[in-house]
Amino acid sequence: MDNMSYPVILTLMVPKESKTYRYIYFVFFLFLYLLILSINVRLVMVIIMEKALHEPMYIFFSHLCLNGVFGASGFYPKFLSDLMLDSYVISAHMCALQSYVIYSSLLCEFTILTVMSYDRYVAICRPLDYHSKLTKITCVRLIILSWIVPNCFVVPGALLSNLRPFCKYHIDKLYCDNWSIVKLSCVSSFVNNVYGYFVAVIFVSCAVIIVVSYIKLITACKASLENRRKFWQTCLPHILSLINFTFAMLFDIMYSRYGANDISESLRIFFALELAIVPPVFNPLIYGLNVTVIRKIVFTSCNTARENVSETQKRGKAKQIVNCCTVQLQ
Repeated sequence: MDNMSYPVILTLMVPKESKTYRYIYFVFFLFLYLLILSINVRLVMVIIMEKALHEPMYIFFSHLCLNGVFGASGFYPKFLSDLMLDSYVISAHMCALQSYVIYSSLLCEFTILTVMSYDRYVAICRPLDYHSKLTKITCVRLIILSWIVPNCFVVPGALLSNLRPFCKYHIDKLYCDNWSIVKLSCVSSFVNNVYGYFVAVIFVSCAVIIVVSYIKLITACKASLENRRKFWQTCLPHILSLINFTFAMLFDIMYSRYGANDISESLRIFFALELAIVPPVFNPLIYGLNVTVIRKIVFTSCNTARENVSETQKRGKAKQIVNCCTVQLQ
């Protein structure tokens, strides 16, 4: 027991060949982070500014984008600073904060996707009741619920992981997560395991809601061509986001729980980064490209911006010509 203490500094995994390629890694991940910020914020601003997009489905999607920015901000700034300074260390308190942000974002994504599946069920299976069931107040309640419920589980999990005596100081991952912090302790992880299974049961119930919604959606689509059209236009991006989320979760669980040392370092880094890279980039792209209304408005606004720039350039050139002619006449 004398050897156990609360460590001030923890070490993180060092990326492969970071000494040689760290500046290349830095540029690549900085580009990814800026891409995540730009596409997510862009879509949120489009949804806010366009009245045609003030519908529950697009409002829920805007919160999915904001959640992607929130989660990415828990990983990229710290990782970029590690690459620039070539120092892969983190304090115990910052490690707990990073773990909270990343897993709060992850579980919030799942609850938002669950709310979106309910929205699609009502829109396709009960279209006459859509506006009466999904009123503005109901949408606000569902959004608040989708943020509060995950945090109610993540905060106790983070406290259980960090209020333990540690006797190890290295996390074999590029960022902090609850299970990696638990493994630093020499005491039994029984309570953490029980709590983890309890949280899993709660979120499996969300998965059941999604599955039941899609069973009813598919049944409704068989009887109507219009329902099939709505399904492919609005449900396909949601299904792809769910598949993406499922793979991200499976990779993270495989990496954290089941013998990370038994697989190659490159594969371990891939498992670690898939969760931080793919969902915040994939979700806005798949919705922006597949949902017709969003795609048209985004492309229209981009074309308008280009036309305004070209018009400004033409005016500038015309002004220069007039000025030159005036000088020559003088």
